[in-house]
Amino acid sequence: MRKMLKFRIDQIKDFKTKLIYYCSGVDYAAILDSCRNGESKDKYSKYDLLAGIGAKHIVKPEANHFDKIKESISGTKDWWFGHLAYDLKNQLEEIESSNPDRIAFPEILFFVPEILLRLESNELYVEFYESDFTEDQIFKMISEIKEQKSKKYDSRIDVKQTVSKDEYLEIIAKIKQDIKDGKIYETNFCQEFYAENSIDPYTVYNKLIEVSPSPFSCFYKLEDRYLLCASPERYIQKTNDFIISQPIKGTAKRGVNPQEDNDIKEKLRVSEKERAENIMIVDLVRNDLSKTAKKGTVKVEELCQIYSFPQVHQMISTISSQLSDKYHFVDCIKETFPMGSMTGAPKLSSMKLMEEYEKTKRGLYSGSVGYISPNSDFDFNVIIRSIQYNSSKQQVSFMAGGAITYKSDPESEYDECLLKLKAINSIL
Repeated sequence: MRKMLKFRIDQIKDFKTKLIYYCSGVDYAAILDSCRNGESKDKYSKYDLLAGIGAKHIVKPEANHFDKIKESISGTKDWWFGHLAYDLKNQLEEIESSNPDRIAFPEILFFVPEILLRLESNELYVEFYESDFTEDQIFKMISEIKEQKSKKYDSRIDVKQTVSKDEYLEIIAKIKQDIKDGKIYETNFCQEFYAENSIDPYTVYNKLIEVSPSPFSCFYKLEDRYLLCASPERYIQKTNDFIISQPIKGTAKRGVNPQEDNDIKEKLRVSEKERAENIMIVDLVRNDLSKTAKKGTVKVEELCQIYSFPQVHQMISTISSQLSDKYHFVDCIKETFPMGSMTGAPKLSSMKLMEEYEKTKRGLYSGSVGYISPNSDFDFNVIIRSIQYNSSKQQVSFMAGGAITYKSDPESEYDECLLKLKAINSIL
C-alpha cells in the first residue's frame, strides 16, 4: 500500500519543465503530460500530468509478451508504466522484420514506479512506499525539482533521410499500383529522418513541448534510450469497462491569419479524400474493438471531427465499446494493436507490404506509451510527432507517415510528412 503526500504547485508550467531535468538522475521515467502551456487537457483524460519515477519492478518478456504482462499486472495491484513497440506486431501475426533498428528499444516493457506523481489542477499527489522512502526524502525530492536549473544546449544537428524525395515519390506510385491491384485499400507508409549526433534529451523535450503542446505528450526514459513525444493522438483508454479509441486520419496546416485558418479547417472538414481515409480506419477500429466487446456496444461517438493543434488541424473520430466480462483488459490491447491509424486496411496485408517498402524499423514510432492503474484502467497514446534517441550510440531518429490511398497525390503526401515534422525540425 502506497502512502500519499499532497503539495500545492503554483507555477505549474515551471514545475513540469524542471521535473524533466530532474529525470537526469534516474534510469527509468515516464512523464505523461495532458495539459501544457495553459492548454485544456483532452476531455477524456483523468490527470493533467501522471509520472512514474524510478523502477521498483520491471517486466520485459522475450516471448509470450501479452501473457507475461497479463500475469505480472494481475499479480500486483499497482501502477504500471510502459510501452508497446510497433514490431510487437510480429508476435501477433505471421510477419518478419529484417530492416535495421537505429535506437533498439525492447519490443515491450512495463515497470512499477518507485514514486508516482499525479497532478490535478494545482494539487500534486505523490505516492510512495514507506519501506523505500521517508516523508522527509519525498519533501526533499519535491524541493530539488523546484530548484532544478534549466540548461542551455545547442540542439542543432545534421539531419539525414533514409529515403530521398525521389525514392519516396517512386514508392508511393508503387503503393498506389498495389491498391489498384487489390492488395490493400489503404496503408501508412513511414519514412525516417536521422542523425548521428549527441543531444540533450531534457532540453530538446522541453523545447518540443513549448513549440507543440499536445494532449498525449510524454517524456520516456529507459536507461540510455529516450522517447520525446508530442503526440496529438490517443490509441486506447479504459475507464471501468468503457473503452474508447480515437484514430487520426486527415491533416491540414494552420493558416497565417484567422480567416485563412478557418478556410483551411473547413476544407479539411468537407474533404472527400480525408473523410474516406478516416472512415476506413473507423471501420477497422470498430472491428478490432468488437473482438472483446459486449455484444452491441461498439459505437461511433464522433465521426471525422476537426481538432486544432498549434502546428496542424486534425480529423479525429472516437469509437467506444464496453469490455466483455469474458476477457481480461489486456486482451483489449492485444486485439487492437497496432492501432489501425498507423497500419492501414486490411491491417495484416498493409503491415506486410510496408515491411517491403520501408527502409528501417519503426521502433517506438507507431507504437504506444501509457499507464495501467491499480484498478485496471489504462490510457495509451499513439507515438507520432516524436524523437527517439539512444545516448550510448549517439543516434537520433524521428519519423513521419501518412495514409496512402489510390487518390493520394505523391507530392502532397510528401509535403504532409514535412508538415507533421514542422515542430521537430524547428528545434533540430
